[in-house]
This record gives sequence, structure tokens and C-alpha cells, in this order.
Amino acid sequence: MSYTIKPWQDLTIQDDYMFKLVMRRKPICKRMLEKILHVPIRDIRYSDDEKTMKFQYEGKGIRLDVYVADDKGTVYDIEMQVRKPSDDGLYLRTRYYQSMIDMGLLEEGADYDELNPSYIIFICPFEPFDKGRHIYTFRNVCLEDTSLELRDGATKIFLSSVGTADDVTPDVKRFLEYVNGILSNDAFVQEIDQEIKRVKKLEEERVRYMTYAMKMQEERKEGIKEGREAMQHEMQHDLALKMLKDHKPIHEIVRYTELTENQIRKIAAENSNVSFGEESGRNV
Repeated sequence: MSYTIKPWQDLTIQDDYMFKLVMRRKPICKRMLEKILHVPIRDIRYSDDEKTMKFQYEGKGIRLDVYVADDKGTVYDIEMQVRKPSDDGLYLRTRYYQSMIDMGLLEEGADYDELNPSYIIFICPFEPFDKGRHIYTFRNVCLEDTSLELRDGATKIFLSSVGTADDVTPDVKRFLEYVNGILSNDAFVQEIDQEIKRVKKLEEERVRYMTYAMKMQEERKEGIKEGREAMQHEMQHDLALKMLKDHKPIHEIVRYTELTENQIRKIAAENSNVSFGEESGRNV
């Protein structure tokens, strides 16, 4: 699958790279959080420019678009989620992000009973739940008594730019329309648009973007390569297991699977109901 680098001048607020750049302006990020959550925020501080979390050697790492904390210690992860994953992938992603955020907080020295309140906010230019809303807010509640909330401090918010309900303030609606490419006279939208125009004139940012895009392109290619290698290894494993169940001699399994004898013996040791053929001289 080919991956084309989008031209710098064509980037919009929907593109992760531009979204992150714009949200690096503290007044814009702070104001957006205040508008979405309807709470005053005195100040915010940034973590890494693009916080990467990976806690297991072979675990799936994540890059957080915008990760900030306010003056009260509440942490916010804001994501521009352009594509809707298949099945329940979008919703399960918030669960994974939450676990990584909590692990990061624990590694920074927090006790589990002192975990910071957190908000995961997904901005979606699509309908995430087919209910026509602009905003969907989730907290954990008791199914038997929905007035009883599990006060674990975790909140997930999905903002949909294609909603039709009258459920957000006019300025939030104008922002979501801007995500769809509609420029209005709203002061906040104008500020964001002017910031994007300003950033696009910066040669150093253009160079950084091209470097970043090429790196992502290489990572994508490497990921495809690793995926193919993993699939090939799985097929070799399955073929070896099938041949072991048919009691084929080990030299024949090596020839057809291209696995080493040690790899095949390991597969046999992990499956007590299989054995080599007579030519191996013994059963495993």
C-alpha cells in the first residue's frame, strides 16, 4: 500500500500534525477545553510535544496528539480522530489510551488511589454513535441505578462535527464546522485559522513536517513489513503443527516450513498431542 505525503500547504485542522501545532498555542488549547467542558481553567502545562507511551517491550505504543494538565492536576488527552475504525475499535481505543495515561501517571510517582482526574477527548469528523449528537460524554455509572456514578475520575468525550442536535454552544458548533472546512466569523475559529496561516509561512515548521512525514512513511513501511513477516511466521508455525499431528519426520517439516529443527522441537514441546514420525528416531 502506497503512502503519499500530504503537501504542507494543504494541511488543515483535521491533520494530526497541524492540529498539534495549533494546540501548542496555550491560549487556543486552554480556550477550547473551557468551551467544551464549560469550566474555567486558570492555566495548563504541556507534557512532551507528542507524548509517546510504551510500557512493554513488545507492547503497542501510542502517540498522544495533545496531552496537557491544568493547574488542578486534571490531565487532558485531545485527539483528532479522522477515520472511524471498524467494529468497536474507536471505543476500545479510549480504554487503551486510559490505561496508558494511568500507567504514565503511576510511573511519575502517583499512588493508585491518588490518580489524577482525566479527560480523553476525541474530535471526529464522522458520526461515532449514529445518534446525531455533536457531543457524547461517558462516565462509569451503575447499571442498576444510573444516578450512582463510579467516581474514578475518568471521562471520555466524543465530539462529532457532523451532528445535527442542538446540544452544544454556538462557539463549539462553529469550531466543529471549521473541522469540516467551513470558515465562519466566530472569533475563536478566526484565531485558529489565522494561526494555521501563520504557521504555514514558517519555513522551519515546513521542514520539520517533511522530516516527520518521511519518518511516518518509513514507520508505516516497516510496520507493513513486520506484519507480513508475522503472518509468514504464523503460517509456518501452523504448517509445522499440522505436519507434527500427521507424524511427519522432522527433516521433512524443516524442508516444507523453512523453520529450524530447534523451532520445530519447541512447537512439539508446546503441544503434548503431537509427535515426530519414525525417522526422527524418537517421540517428543
